[in-house]
Amino acid sequence: MAGRPVDHQRRAELLDAVVDYTVEHGFSDLSWRPVAAALGVSPTTLVHRFGTKEQMLVAILGRLRERIFAATNDAIGEKPDLATAARAVWTRTSDPRRGAEFRLFFAVYGRALQAPEQFAGFLDRVVADWMNALREAQGPGTDPATATRTATLVIATIRGLLLDLLATGDRDRVQDAAESFLTTLEHQDTGQRR
Repeated sequence: MAGRPVDHQRRAELLDAVVDYTVEHGFSDLSWRPVAAALGVSPTTLVHRFGTKEQMLVAILGRLRERIFAATNDAIGEKPDLATAARAVWTRTSDPRRGAEFRLFFAVYGRALQAPEQFAGFLDRVVADWMNALREAQGPGTDPATATRTATLVIATIRGLLLDLLATGDRDRVQDAAESFLTTLEHQDTGQRR
C-alpha cells in the first residue's frame, strides 16, 4: 500500500510559512504544536510534510540560506565587480528590516557548527555559494588562489561586521568600519582595472 504522494507545492508553501514563523519567534523553542497553531494546520500535517523536528530544522536552514542568497543576488545584479558585489551584500544584510532574519541565520549557524553531521548540507553551502559568486566578481583574469583568498576575506569581514552590528546595535561605529572596508575594495578594483 503506497502512501499519499508528496504535494511539493504545498510543502514549499508550508516551509516558507515555517521559515517566516521561525524568523519571528526563533528556533530555540520550535515545536510542532505552536508552529502548527500559528499556521492553521495540525501537528500531524507538519510531521507528514517534514518528518522529524530535526528534518524540519534542516529544511528551515536550507530555505533561509536560499532566501538570503537569492535576495542578495537580486541586489547585486549580473556581473558586478567585487566592490559592487560586496557593497550590495553589506547593504542588504545590514538593513535593519533584515535583523530578525540574520539573528536566526547566526543562531542556526551556531547550531550547525555544534552538530556538523546533522547539518552538513547547510555547512557545505553556507560559504560555497558566496565564495563562488565573489570569485566570479573578481573577473576571469584574477589568479584563482588570489580570488579565493580575497573572497574569503570579504565573506569573513561582512559576516563579522554583521554579527557585531546585531550584537551591539552600534550602527554608526559598524557602518563606519564597513565603509572603510568597502572603500578599500573599491580602490583595489580601480587598481586592477588600470
